[in-house]
Amino acid sequence: MRVKVLSQYCKSCGYCVHYCPKKALSFGKERNGLGVFFPVVDEEKCIACGICATVCPDAALELREEDSNG
Repeated sequence: MRVKVLSQYCKSCGYCVHYCPKKALSFGKERNGLGVFFPVVDEEKCIACGICATVCPDAALELREEDSNG
């Protein structure tokens, strides 16, 4: 499993960044269509616990199965 950021839905509330137990999320330097910065996932730190997706009020994060091709 891995976390996928659906940047088009992000409103930059910061809940995902704040509640991530491994501090695997941080705001990137790109803006989405709403004009706000959205989070990026540090794959080295992420344990795919899903807390970020659970606390996101805008459903801008989701857990997905990893592609079998790597």
